[in-house]
Amino acid sequence: MNEMIQNMTGMGAMTEQVVATDFLLTAKSGVQNFAVALTETTTPEVRETLKQYFNDAVDTHEQIFNYMVSKGYYHPNNLSEQLTVDLEAAQTAMNIK
Repeated sequence: MNEMIQNMTGMGAMTEQVVATDFLLTAKSGVQNFAVALTETTTPEVRETLKQYFNDAVDTHEQIFNYMVSKGYYHPNNLSEQLTVDLEAAQTAMNIK
């Protein structure tokens, strides 16, 4: 996102983190939806297609997760660091006018 838009929204460098978090949540939702669809289908061909989509969704989620960890946006093994990141994001959201 261009810097002028980031400054106008008051999000600055947080924009990338917000987009990555939204993408991660969307990917997680996709994994869940494909899992449900797999349990509902009875056609072998459809099941195989859904399995591939499910695996692709899991791989996408993993890539986003790893990206977020590498950027310091997500700290799954350190709750105090994650709390700090979450509080900063919440404060930024509250400051948007």
